[in-house]
Amino acid sequence: MTLSGSVIDGQPPNQTTPTGPVPGPRRGRRRKWTLDRITFFIVFLGLPLALFLIFVINPFIQAGYYSLTNWSGFSPEQEFVGLQNFITLAQDPRFTNAVGNSVVLGLVVPFVTLTIALIFAILITIGGAGRGQIRGVKGAGFYRVVSLFPYVIPGIAIGLIWRLILDPSSGLVNGVLTGLGLDQFESFAWLGNVTTAMPASIFVIVWGFVGFYMLLFIAAIKGIPAETYEAARLDGAGRARMSWSITLPLIRDNVQTAYIYIGIMALDAYVYMQALNPQGGPDSSTLVMSQQLFRTAFTESKFGYASAMGVVIALVTLVFAALVFTVNRLTGGKDDGGAS
Repeated sequence: MTLSGSVIDGQPPNQTTPTGPVPGPRRGRRRKWTLDRITFFIVFLGLPLALFLIFVINPFIQAGYYSLTNWSGFSPEQEFVGLQNFITLAQDPRFTNAVGNSVVLGLVVPFVTLTIALIFAILITIGGAGRGQIRGVKGAGFYRVVSLFPYVIPGIAIGLIWRLILDPSSGLVNGVLTGLGLDQFESFAWLGNVTTAMPASIFVIVWGFVGFYMLLFIAAIKGIPAETYEAARLDGAGRARMSWSITLPLIRDNVQTAYIYIGIMALDAYVYMQALNPQGGPDSSTLVMSQQLFRTAFTESKFGYASAMGVVIALVTLVFAALVFTVNRLTGGKDDGGAS
């Protein structure tokens, strides 16, 4: 017997012809522009986009235009000078020195701050006893509350407080060191010495931000399932191995975001540096780009030249963010993070 249309005949088997109406090609469903939908798009898309264009993009465009002029900022006269401001900037030793100081802050402050914050966050979440349930060190709740105190204080207040603490004649630091027998620190000017002005400034900024980023990392670590740590413990992993092989890879995106945020802040750092050393420190050792920009615009009345500095600051910030993303990808961030 021959089966028509069977596998034996080398033909595909007969298929049952569907009965009933055959559905035609599916057409894209058009949603009606109801009043509710229109209102939703206006409020949640149109309004934020308009505000972003007016208050973010528009100032950038204006700054870019003013950077090509010699506008003084207090007169309507503006002469178009092309790229002359940028050529002058490249030959300005004071600004190039400020760029160097800002880059140092952008490299050191994020690394030191986030490293300390990560260590404290790991101690508070999984650094407790090695037996029983995974938990942090004793009194972890108290440390979380106390660590946030510096962040709730305005940056200008932190700078002024530490300026008094580091005062060479009546500061607390020199008083404690002298009381311990270190007489060489009597009347030592921490912010007035070329070798210590920048490290002291970095210490103040780090002190102000460690607590906030520690809490950020604690929240990220709390999101890791406890079963992951329990399984690692059963495999014989210690606290250090769990931190390196589980915690850091799983909160990688949080670290990257934090690095960009604090890096952008460090490249600015105007509030802290202005409070600690309004004149830019000895031999301009703590002068940063934002300080020089402010001085050029409002003291020397060179708004066109200052706008060129602003454009350079924006470019440096964009390059910094791009470097962080690139390093994260080159070190496996895309594979580990998945979404990044």
